[in-house]
Amino acid sequence: VLIQRKVHLRLILVSGKTQDFTFSPNDSATDIAKHVFENWPAGWEEERVSSPSILRLIFQGRFLHGNVTLGALKLPPGRTTVMHLVARETLPEPNSHGQRNREKTTESNCCLLL
Repeated sequence: VLIQRKVHLRLILVSGKTQDFTFSPNDSATDIAKHVFENWPAGWEEERVSSPSILRLIFQGRFLHGNVTLGALKLPPGRTTVMHLVARETLPEPNSHGQRNREKTTESNCCLLL
C-alpha cells in the first residue's frame, strides 16, 4: 500500500494573518483556492472574497497557475511550506515580466559627461 504524504501549507494573507492547511501532493493551486474558500478561517472574515476563482497562491515570489500541483513543486515532505494567498482577478502572463524589463532597457538613455 502506497502511503501518500500530506503537504502542510501555511497560508499568509496580505494583512499578515496566517492559517495552516493540509493537502495532497495531487492537489492543484485551483483545488487549494477552492478548499480555502469553502473552509474560510474564522479569523479571516474581514478578508473574505466573493469567489474562489480570484484567490491566488504565491510561492517563492511567483504566482502559481491553476493547474500546478503541490507535487510538481517538490515541496519538502514533513515540513510546513509557507505561501501567500492574495485576491487577484487575473494572473500576469508567464513571460510578461521579462518582456517588460526588455522594453525598459531599450528605452533607457545614457549620457557621458566629459
